[in-house]
Amino acid sequence: MLNRVVLVGRLTRDPELRAGQSGVQVGNFTLAVNRPFTDRNGERGADFINCVVFRKQAENVKNYVQKGSLVGVDGRLQSRSYENKEGQRVYVTEVVCDSVQFLEPKNRQNSSNQASHAAESYSEPYNSGNQSYGSRPPENPFANSTGNVDISEDDLPF
Repeated sequence: MLNRVVLVGRLTRDPELRAGQSGVQVGNFTLAVNRPFTDRNGERGADFINCVVFRKQAENVKNYVQKGSLVGVDGRLQSRSYENKEGQRVYVTEVVCDSVQFLEPKNRQNSSNQASHAAESYSEPYNSGNQSYGSRPPENPFANSTGNVDISEDDLPF
């Protein structure tokens, strides 16, 4: 049998952290994951998936991601039910995360900011007088001072 879930999406709200009944840290967050198709109006829908994470990973999620952060989740799907205060049976389906990967720095909050930041980081010209490459390596990092590449067949691994 196989129960494996892999998701990439954005948090819809800041993660919540609490202590479980046994004192274990439990984190909850909801992930918005875009659907791969559009509707009749050309709009792309999203699924909002509840996720739960435990122990140190729960603390890391609380400390390092926030609403709008892009994360990758690897885990398993779990269904449970409980009785609410009105005596009604409530069914919950959620992803129990084995791993949560932070896919962008904490200070980046929206995709337009990310695009402009990425463009800025690659707009600096290469400074050939400096040993460090800055934000862009030289045109051919394997070339010697004459611009040629010195590789013999003995240097090749195949």
